[in-house]
Amino acid sequence: MKFASATWSDALDQLRIRGVMEGLVLRSGAGSILGPALTVKETTGEFPVEEFGIANVIEAITPGAILVFDVGGEAISTFGGLAAIAARNKGASGVIIDGACRDLAEIQNTGLWLASRRLTPLSGKGRIKTEAIGAPVTAGGIEVKLGDFIAADETGILRIPGDRLREAAEIAHQLQSRDEIFAKALRAGESFRAAADRLKHL
Repeated sequence: MKFASATWSDALDQLRIRGVMEGLVLRSGAGSILGPALTVKETTGEFPVEEFGIANVIEAITPGAILVFDVGGEAISTFGGLAAIAARNKGASGVIIDGACRDLAEIQNTGLWLASRRLTPLSGKGRIKTEAIGAPVTAGGIEVKLGDFIAADETGILRIPGDRLREAAEIAHQLQSRDEIFAKALRAGESFRAAADRLKHL
């Protein structure tokens, strides 16, 4: 079910579900990812270092999960190179941060798929507190709950409600099949207008 983000978006449009996250930039990794969201709610301020809590977040990862950090968009890093290695070892499919990461070259060397709003060398130790793992969060303007799924690629990131995943996937499959037929017609020399009129697509 690793459809392109545009296909997922069109499927959600048909279901009248708002799911596209805004303002998050792909920093590391490539291709499509799809997995269950593991949500992390964080607060910025002044806190004891032990309340940073990244070790607890890493321990909560299950294979295929996509971490979704809500740091309120702040330019304070919640995730760096060591966390990326550990997340890969635990089988994470990706990381979404409405906030910042650091150690970009180290993260990229792991191949981990990661998107964030900001980049900064500023550590979260003493500045970030992990409030909850598994609680509802907001990332890219979209509420994400435990049980939801994240789909993403180089074009964008979406939240798919867990209870609508199968329905959205069925629509996405139909849309992808129609796109493939359309593309085949174009490659065979048919004009865009003629193909669109004939296939009733677009």
